[in-house]
Amino acid sequence: MTPERFEKLKAVLARRQTGLTVVMENVHKPHNLAAVARSCDAVGIFEAHAISEMEDVVLRQRAASGSRKWVGIRRHGSVDDAYAQLRHQGMRILCAHFDAEAVDFRSVDFTQPTAIVVGAELDGITDEAVSKSDGSIIVPMMGMVHSLNVSVATSLILYEAQRQRMEKGMYDERSMDDETFHTLLFEWGYPRLIPYYKRLGMPYPPIGEDGSIVVDGHDIGGRPLP
Repeated sequence: MTPERFEKLKAVLARRQTGLTVVMENVHKPHNLAAVARSCDAVGIFEAHAISEMEDVVLRQRAASGSRKWVGIRRHGSVDDAYAQLRHQGMRILCAHFDAEAVDFRSVDFTQPTAIVVGAELDGITDEAVSKSDGSIIVPMMGMVHSLNVSVATSLILYEAQRQRMEKGMYDERSMDDETFHTLLFEWGYPRLIPYYKRLGMPYPPIGEDGSIVVDGHDIGGRPLP
């Protein structure tokens, strides 16, 4: 890993937003998963969520044009499981769903910890997910068509959230804890070494200022261990 790439990885990780996420409910089409994952990466989302009974939903992220490496996708088997974890993290849960009480997404304060729930194009978000959320948001539309592609709607909402957070300087201060930051920095920089340390049950070694691995106080220049 070159020093330049090391600095790039550190800068991207430092801007990851742990207080903003997307929850995909029953979104299984690879091209939609891909587009949502790319938008999550683009606005600096640390981890997204998927509610699905299909255990291979995360594997389908391989269609995400490389974004799968940079945005974690956590699968949940039910709405209750997903919402419980999000609320434990202090998240407000908003569904991208049209109903009588839905508000324009631009009127929402996305600088607060927020999870945005989106659904499949045909069926939308389930009644359970809507009823157990904290409210609904909509993207106002003036034409004959009454809905947007799920990835397009998600992107619009996320970029409004990014705009608000940038204005508040939230990308200028790291929100990720030190342990997570250094773990991901190693995994992003040295993905081929992950199985080695996992297999031996060893913690990842520290990384020097230039991005090289440090073992027993010696810089090994990132070369694979024996």
